[in-house]
Amino acid sequence: MAVSAKIEFEVAAPPSVVMEVLMDVESLPDWSGPHKEAEILSENEDGTPGKVRVVVTAAGISDEQTLTYTWTDNSCTWDLIEANQLSEQHGVYVVTPDGDGSHVEFTLDVELKIKLPGMIVKRAQKMAVDTARKGLTAEVQRRAAG
Repeated sequence: MAVSAKIEFEVAAPPSVVMEVLMDVESLPDWSGPHKEAEILSENEDGTPGKVRVVVTAAGISDEQTLTYTWTDNSCTWDLIEANQLSEQHGVYVVTPDGDGSHVEFTLDVELKIKLPGMIVKRAQKMAVDTARKGLTAEVQRRAAG
């Protein structure tokens, strides 16, 4: 079952701070409730996180995932290499300047290996977009404040 989620929101901090938080992949468990562990397995040639292992729990289901990350100056993209519960995952954050702050667009597409009731899938989907908006915003604003 393919599931897609998308949200756009504003953050009161410059894009450089938003990208700094996203690039600090190992801090995911600090601001993203579903992420229980995050470990960089390898880096890209430019020193950005490349291959990452995460442990995620959403809607009562835990999964260990290996992801590959690609970066630009204003975006973070990840794709699933392997997982227990998912057959596909593609996520993207795009960060653009908006006055003194940033406009963030988050998209997440997943394909589940197992069939789950729609209510559980919707709960996990809501958790993903809420975490993207609330968790990322709080962490970015905490770092911007120093």
